[in-house]
Amino acid sequence: MRPVRPTRETTRSGTEFIALVALTTSLVAMSIDTMLPALGTMARDLGVRETNDRQLILTAFLAGLAVGQLLYGPISDSIGRKPALYSGIVLFVGAALICATTSNFSVLLAARAVQGLGAASARVVSVALVRDLHAGRAMARVMSFVSAIFILVPIIAPSVGQAVLLLANWRAIFWGFAVIALLDFLWLARRQPETLPPSRRAPLSPGPVVRAVAETFKNRITLGYMLASGIIFGAFINYLTTSQQIFQEQYQVGRWFPVCFGALAFSIGLASFTNGKLVMRYGMRRLSKWALCVDCVLAVAFLGVALQQQGHPPLPVFMGFMLLCFFCNGLLFGNYNARAMEPMGHIAGAAAAVVGSVSSLVSLALGTLFGRAYDGTIVPLVSGFAVLGIAALGVTEYAERGAMEILAEPTE
Repeated sequence: MRPVRPTRETTRSGTEFIALVALTTSLVAMSIDTMLPALGTMARDLGVRETNDRQLILTAFLAGLAVGQLLYGPISDSIGRKPALYSGIVLFVGAALICATTSNFSVLLAARAVQGLGAASARVVSVALVRDLHAGRAMARVMSFVSAIFILVPIIAPSVGQAVLLLANWRAIFWGFAVIALLDFLWLARRQPETLPPSRRAPLSPGPVVRAVAETFKNRITLGYMLASGIIFGAFINYLTTSQQIFQEQYQVGRWFPVCFGALAFSIGLASFTNGKLVMRYGMRRLSKWALCVDCVLAVAFLGVALQQQGHPPLPVFMGFMLLCFFCNGLLFGNYNARAMEPMGHIAGAAAAVVGSVSSLVSLALGTLFGRAYDGTIVPLVSGFAVLGIAALGVTEYAERGAMEILAEPTE
């Protein structure tokens, strides 16, 4: 499908379009990172008895996001980009309002799942908007600018959440989500024309998704890197859901929590920038393997340190390990997704939805498993990085060797 040539009717300006896409995409990160400082307060206010149940506020959102990615790709291909985004933003806003007003923890979790479902439209459809208007290096250029803005969100968002808590209660964070999403809705409605004309739309049918699921699971490279991406991101989900407990309660950093969280987010951003410089020289397979091997060695070695320190090494030592570990992980995320999609060029849209959804579900299941094991020490977290890193290494080696064996088979 050839991209639409950008005109005055399809996009107002390159800078404005990039800003709009960045804001839309950032709804996902804002919905997670802004509220991290508030998790403890929310749990107390809503009468949560089990300490680790506060993690469900994040995992419920991530579950809705994982399912929604599989739905909004075909929906936007059928009804157009803007209607798909409208429906997702309406779900997002409605769910945010329920979260802001409910006093029932179960209702809040259900609303968070719906909020994640709506946010999936922002993640999936915003990329489709870029793909409609640009291709090749032009698309890569736009997405690089979007990513540069997006990286700032995890660095800044926890500080915003902490500032809100100083001025109001945690409910104000959800009111803020609703306001930002409505502003995004209005900006999209007034300034961004539809990029997918009716002549290029496809009938809404489960067939393409079913075929994409079958093909992604049959292709050894795609399956291997899709699962490996989910496994590696599972370690990150483990960190994400326990970070508030580790920093604010175990290490008692108090209002310095956003600084610690932002520093680790910056490490991932720096790795993404570094990857862009090195991947063309060394290739994504070699660079990813080096990064994962270093990550595994670091995690196994630091697990010994954590056990020797009864799960509570000094904060500077823990931060040093996490900065190195996150830098290695940052070299993996983009490369693993690109490697998974490499054989899927002929069904890129549907395959991207499947890869994104399946890897998200895998990461959610594994991250929740290790996160729920949190016991007031960093041992479950570091164990997750070690075990899941080794598992990802095994899966990728199996996929690559299997692919080489298939290529080496003689043909008749």
